[in-house]
Amino acid sequence: MASVRLKFLTPRALVVHVALLVWLTMCVLAAWWQVGRAVEGNSLSFLYAIEWPCFAVLGFFGWWAMLHVERPTEEEEAARREYEERMRAEALAAREVLATRGDEDPQLAAYNDHLAQLSVAPKKKLWGH
Repeated sequence: MASVRLKFLTPRALVVHVALLVWLTMCVLAAWWQVGRAVEGNSLSFLYAIEWPCFAVLGFFGWWAMLHVERPTEEEEAARREYEERMRAEALAAREVLATRGDEDPQLAAYNDHLAQLSVAPKKKLWGH
């Protein structure tokens, strides 16, 4: 019972539940409206009357996926940070090789400098991580 509470009754999960209810309500209302327009003679609305229930199903799958996202473990986080540092070091080494050759385009050099600054900047926190 505790695992259900941890997964479905957290503040984040409650926001996701409310968002799903709003999304499903809007999809049902839009589908109903399109069916009414299709009956009145708008043939394009037949397509939309089918499309809105498909959007509702996609919203349900999104809800399911957001509730079942697994948080990365400390080992996975450490492996990701190690990989990023290794890639950053390789990029800096390649940049130094290009800089010593002296045949790099100035615009490309400026762009590479910009990318190097971005790679050092702190990362945004991702949803759920």
